Amino acid sequence: MAQGANRTTTQVVGVVVLAAAVTGFLAIAAVRHGFFDLKVYYGALTWWVHDGGEIYDYLKPGTQYGFTYPPFAALVMLPMAYLPWTAAIVVSVLASVVTTAVLIWWLVDPIARRAGWTRWFALVVALCLAAAFEPMRETVNFGQVNTLLLFLVAVDLLRLLPAGNRWAGVGIGLATAIKLTPGVFIVYLLVTGRWRAALTASGTAAGVSLLAAALFPDASREFWTEALWNTGRVGELAFVSNQSLRGVVARLDPEHPSTLLWLLLVLGTLALWAWRSRAAVAAGDEATGLALTGAVMCLVSPVTWVHHLVWLLPALILLVDNAMAAPAGRRRQVLLFAATIGYALLISRTVWLWEKDFTGVDGFLGSNAYVWVSLALLAFLPIRRWLTPNGSAVEASGVPQLDQPDRRAPTGQRHLVGRPLTVR
Repeated sequence: MAQGANRTTTQVVGVVVLAAAVTGFLAIAAVRHGFFDLKVYYGALTWWVHDGGEIYDYLKPGTQYGFTYPPFAALVMLPMAYLPWTAAIVVSVLASVVTTAVLIWWLVDPIARRAGWTRWFALVVALCLAAAFEPMRETVNFGQVNTLLLFLVAVDLLRLLPAGNRWAGVGIGLATAIKLTPGVFIVYLLVTGRWRAALTASGTAAGVSLLAAALFPDASREFWTEALWNTGRVGELAFVSNQSLRGVVARLDPEHPSTLLWLLLVLGTLALWAWRSRAAVAAGDEATGLALTGAVMCLVSPVTWVHHLVWLLPALILLVDNAMAAPAGRRRQVLLFAATIGYALLISRTVWLWEKDFTGVDGFLGSNAYVWVSLALLAFLPIRRWLTPNGSAVEASGVPQLDQPDRRAPTGQRHLVGRPLTVR
């Protein structure tokens, strides 16, 4: 009894110290963006609803930035136009915090259970570390929607799809209709042979987009024929915050970036992703499929600002998961070291050291540091085979698919079945 009380006291003290350290770190390292993107959304919606303007004609005063999301996103955000500015900030921050907390719980709680950690303590520590994560703090400070989209995709891939739920794909479809880039997860479903979920996702995205078109025909026409193709509205490709392959190529020659080189890099990256994603699904490792696809989305998207890299969070957590599942020894040490290095880079603002000058070898390596992390996670994040409850192995070779043992698991727990056998 006393030992348990002492452990709880130690954990509470540890959490308080960690929270204070993270708060101090944020006070020094976090850049205050004043909810810049949220101001763009809020201004565009106000202009559209109250001032009679077209939403895609709006530009934030003094900038070239306007509303760049599809019309369905405008429909989802429409209530914001009727809120005071302070209330819009509160809703944005709460949405980011709640969706992040749920996602982290889904990924961290299995580690805590297997490792024998106190579950609430593991969650709170993970949340504190997530608060220091540069993409996360940028998402909150800009007022972005990244964590909401990640949450919608995770609902499908970590809960509905493993349980064989017929609604699997709806979350991916909604995320795609809000912002086009999560459409890569529809491709993921196709590449890994989940035809029904892919059809559900595609049908959902198309259905809600048609609904938005019916409600806002002028805005929809302008988006799909003009605003979507106006790349000047999103910013400069060579800007150091663009941590995609396109950004890498643009920084090699900002005046004349090679489209051919970029396309070749994208094709090679997609081939690697398709191979590894199929292996992950064949092994029943849906969480790794989510992480790999999040990483490839960041890499192949023409524009991946630093705040978009919240999609790397599952991969970093899974590195820790794989480390704790491995026997004590060299492999565990290597995986924990990799997770630590990746996390340290992604809280450090390293790339900003080359914001003004990204020439030379040091500029090439340093200004693209987050791209190298994304590539490393895509190439080397372990894929686990699992032992089923009857002791048989789920093979990662892709033959057979062996869905049935996972379907015997409780709802939403397919990616947790049994104990890890090996990795590849």
